[in-house]
Amino acid sequence: MQLFIGGACAGKRDLVAARFPDAGWARIDELGLDGREHDLRPGAVRVLTGWTRWLENALATEPDDDRLRARLVASLDALKDAEREARGEIVLILPEMGRGIVPMDAADRRLRDLAGWLAQDAAARAESVWYVRHGLARRL
Repeated sequence: MQLFIGGACAGKRDLVAARFPDAGWARIDELGLDGREHDLRPGAVRVLTGWTRWLENALATEPDDDRLRARLVASLDALKDAEREARGEIVLILPEMGRGIVPMDAADRRLRDLAGWLAQDAAARAESVWYVRHGLARRL
């Protein structure tokens, strides 16, 4: 699993497209975390985006942050299993939300917190983590 993380319009998509030109792209907010996103063809690369919208939708329906984080962790583990079984590659593009002013609105703070936990959990499972800023990537 590879993780590319950075702020809005930082160049994540362009860098991933250049590094993985034959990858199939999918939005997690359209697939959901019910297992369909794990359909990885042998040797294929799958790029997953759309995490912010998925998090916003999930926060609207799940009041318990611990349960929500547990769902995300289980999904990341399932992605790792699918990647290993297919001998493919999963590439996650995640938003960086922690480098600005802390929002006053509780719902916005919750989104920021969950995005941070997702990034931590994804980074712990990734073979490579790339921080992207101004179109430049640095491996962490």
